[in-house]
Amino acid sequence: MKAKVGDRLILEATHVGDHRRYGVVIALRHEDGTPPYVVRWLDDGHEALVFPGPDSRIEQPTGS
Repeated sequence: MKAKVGDRLILEATHVGDHRRYGVVIALRHEDGTPPYVVRWLDDGHEALVFPGPDSRIEQPTGS
């Protein structure tokens, strides 16, 4: 998995009652775009260092 600043990180829900989370990559820890990423979650604005698991995917913003 590789990302660029501005890409969306999507975490799929893994348990009943959980919801899919959407975030925006705001910083990289490695120049080659590999995890971890600093992500701002769109649901609450919280920023976190994220090590995405197999239930995650990266999407480029629309129009790029």
